[in-house]
Amino acid sequence: MLLQKDYKFWFCTGSQDLYGEECLQHVAEHSAIIVDRLNQSGILPFEVVLKPTLITNEVIRRTFNEANTDENCAGVIVWCHTFSPAKSWILGLQEYRKPLLHLHTQFNQEIPYDTIDMDFMNENQAAHGDREWGHMVTRMGIERKVVVGHWSDERVQKKIASWMRTAIGIIESSHVRVMRVADNMRNVAVTEGDKVEAQLKFGWEVDAYPVNEIAQSVEAVSASDVNALVDEYYEKYDILLEGREPAEFRRHVAVQAQIELGFERFLQEKNYQAIVTHFGDLGSLKQLPGLAIQRLEEKGYGFGAEGDWKVAAMVRIMKLMTAGMKDAKGTSMLEDYTYNLVPGKEGILQAHMLEICPSIADGPISIKCQPLTMGDREDPARLVFTAKEGRGIATSLVDLGNRFRLIINDVDCKKTEKPMPKLPVATNFWTPKPSLEVGAEAWIYAGGAHHTAFTYDLTAEQMGDWAAAMGIEAVFIDENTTIRQLRNELRWNSVYYR
Repeated sequence: MLLQKDYKFWFCTGSQDLYGEECLQHVAEHSAIIVDRLNQSGILPFEVVLKPTLITNEVIRRTFNEANTDENCAGVIVWCHTFSPAKSWILGLQEYRKPLLHLHTQFNQEIPYDTIDMDFMNENQAAHGDREWGHMVTRMGIERKVVVGHWSDERVQKKIASWMRTAIGIIESSHVRVMRVADNMRNVAVTEGDKVEAQLKFGWEVDAYPVNEIAQSVEAVSASDVNALVDEYYEKYDILLEGREPAEFRRHVAVQAQIELGFERFLQEKNYQAIVTHFGDLGSLKQLPGLAIQRLEEKGYGFGAEGDWKVAAMVRIMKLMTAGMKDAKGTSMLEDYTYNLVPGKEGILQAHMLEICPSIADGPISIKCQPLTMGDREDPARLVFTAKEGRGIATSLVDLGNRFRLIINDVDCKKTEKPMPKLPVATNFWTPKPSLEVGAEAWIYAGGAHHTAFTYDLTAEQMGDWAAAMGIEAVFIDENTTIRQLRNELRWNSVYYR
């Protein structure tokens, strides 16, 4: 369910006919070689498709509109091999609606000192043509990504690959539908927000359903389907009875299996890709969904707790952006719980009541069944594990009343100093950049929430590019952050985004 489309990216080369057919033939040959080598590199996650050289207003406009209507086109890469009069691009750019990357490169890597002449100079004019084109895109106020360097350079190829994943997040954002089971937790601020504005900005549809409507779907799941899924659980995960009678433990696990199947069928029937629940309104559900939600997240669904639809949508988008990524380490919703303030060992324990995605797990994953005071239901089964070590980013999309802000914090995920045998939930432990003290202070000044959409597999740059494409503010908290600089930035942004 992660990627429904066979996405491709179009490669469009700009030129003109001042230098004759032979020059244009070279332009086409060079473009074909670049596209072929990019596709053979093994670095790009999606195929690049070469389009005919763009010369006239009519061809440029038609090509961009064809890109708009092609469902498999996720974006356009533009390179101006020779001088390309940028006024020719105006109509096409005005009507273009998808992600745009400007590859500022040239076919040759080195100046051919011994043979260079005016014919070569006229033909190889990216340093000239790309600047003409870049000026027009800037004047038109069009958001795009600029990548500079030789097309054969692995660093350049990795930058293109990174942007491609951001482009998928931009394109797929308009396909995200979030199902709210019941409503937000009463009197909680950060899980609220303007759903109409979110649909205008991001394309998200956020709809509410009475909890018992989805509970009916859960109740309709057959006993044979439930037993088969429970058998799968018992084969895949460690079973920690911890003194519980085996048959009674299995009955509790079976409740989560029934919830998983019922929820997934309802989501598929109604075409939703993200879900939120709320422990304060469970209707006829026997348990707060725990293991069930964890499994759905692992399959690619977004999730937000206590009605947090913004986190649910962001988790879904980030899972889409990382789909098929080699050696991916995982993406999940998380929540700031408690600090370790011992000097030299500072960090934040991340967890939630139940619903952390096992894609971030390191080592064995166990099923536990423990009491839970929230929800007033029987003891829910849940997957318990500790998360991987490594760098990651924690993001928080907040509604400030007059605009959305995406806060992006680089974090270092670590193992806790000691095990926590009495804590029956999945956990992650990280230290925010540049330090717990500065990172937490900056997060609070920026208005960050306690729920986050977290991933090991994307960068702050990628999420910042996503925010820019959506026309919203992005605030970065990283190793270079100082409180003075950040507070000034927030003041400047309040004027810019007014």
